[in-house]
Amino acid sequence: MPIAIVCAVVLAGSIAVGTFLDAFGEDRDTGPLFTFPEPTPEPGVAGYGVDQLTNACTIMVAGRDLGFDQRDQTIAVMTAMGESSLRNIDYGDWETSGVTNPDGSRTTSIGLFQQQDSWGSREARLDPYTAATIFYGAMAARVPDRAAVEPTLVAHHTQINANPFHYARYWHAAERVVAALNAVPLDGDSIDGIPTCPPG
Repeated sequence: MPIAIVCAVVLAGSIAVGTFLDAFGEDRDTGPLFTFPEPTPEPGVAGYGVDQLTNACTIMVAGRDLGFDQRDQTIAVMTAMGESSLRNIDYGDWETSGVTNPDGSRTTSIGLFQQQDSWGSREARLDPYTAATIFYGAMAARVPDRAAVEPTLVAHHTQINANPFHYARYWHAAERVVAALNAVPLDGDSIDGIPTCPPG
């Protein structure tokens, strides 16, 4: 095909595309005739959404009601982050990964803290407030000197899990969540659209 014909075809195509854009929302002088709004981000803190933060608040309130201080409440929130991502789930490691107990039996972990049968009834472990009170009771009994113990080790000795440092990665996020739920968010966080816990 001669070069002149090729150039004519390309030019015609460019004009057609320009005409199409003009007809469907593009003004060559002013830009788009209409725009779509940017999606509004979901409210949250440290990657946790409203439902998860509501569960964290329940954990904090249970701790306050029992007389545990903010550090203990933060440890409890951190633990639930590491166990369930602050979701009250009704299944555990056996169902998802075939994990067994040291004696070979199936794990029965459920709820925010992924507590097994020995921690209480199914109903108790799936009730966020009750599950939290069970956790605090175990923490007080198993780690009485916890004020001087690294948070991840407090959680480890309470939960008796395999990895003592499993929870360490969640500590800063737990601090951020607890601060925000107490209505005093850390730098970079916002409490817009999230639940805040009743004053202790």
